[in-house]
Amino acid sequence: MNEWYAEIITVGNEILSGRTVNTNASHIARRLVSIGFTIRRITVVMDELDEIKQAFIESLSRKPKLIVSTGGLGPTYDDKTSEGLSLAINRPLELNQKALQMLIEKYSRLGIQLTEERRKMALMPQGSIPVENETGIAPGIYINYQGIEILVTPGVPREMENVLENFLSRYLSNRPNKKYYEENFIIKGVMESALAPYVKQLVKKYDLYIKTHPKGKELDNPLLEVQIAGSSENEEEIKKKVKNCKKELMEIGKQLGGSIQEG
Repeated sequence: MNEWYAEIITVGNEILSGRTVNTNASHIARRLVSIGFTIRRITVVMDELDEIKQAFIESLSRKPKLIVSTGGLGPTYDDKTSEGLSLAINRPLELNQKALQMLIEKYSRLGIQLTEERRKMALMPQGSIPVENETGIAPGIYINYQGIEILVTPGVPREMENVLENFLSRYLSNRPNKKYYEENFIIKGVMESALAPYVKQLVKKYDLYIKTHPKGKELDNPLLEVQIAGSSENEEEIKKKVKNCKKELMEIGKQLGGSIQEG
């Protein structure tokens, strides 16, 4: 039996109404599967405190190794995920000093006043560790509850992705007993939108996690960092698969008129 189960919780009325497609859950699922987790359940709930609380309680009752939630960490009245988690695990909500310092530094650089609403983003369940958000404001929340690791991320996709990667590389304490392998390279002179259909094809072909990280301007000076990753019980097999995918994607980049810099 696979013990490396993970669950995903998405918070947001806009998902349930159909106004927004739940791309966050898809991204999180692909990323966790790439390092050996099995996704047992994806739950979507409204921006209501009792709904969020209950979603966490039900997920915790199934005892997965990892729960990742997304959405509801902002400064507005309907951002209630932190409070819902606090109620679910019966730990008081408190002003996390490290998170507060993150907010102070970010708003100070922007020359913006730290209002009470903005301070709200530093309220976390007691014992939480704030996870760096380098593309936005609200930090993620990491907490270990009865051996279950919980990560709460913002709902903005680029912020969710950044917080998730920071968590996986810096905070996740237990991961599947599979060999994880990753390679990176840089493509200059090719727009992310031009490479996107080929990335989609190769994800299906190789069953790997492939992510392009724009580092330049899409129109004027396109520069992409390409990340290719996967996991397997067979270390040599996953290395070969990642390397073959990388080679093929590099060739595509050259055919599209780009120059390649190995990572």
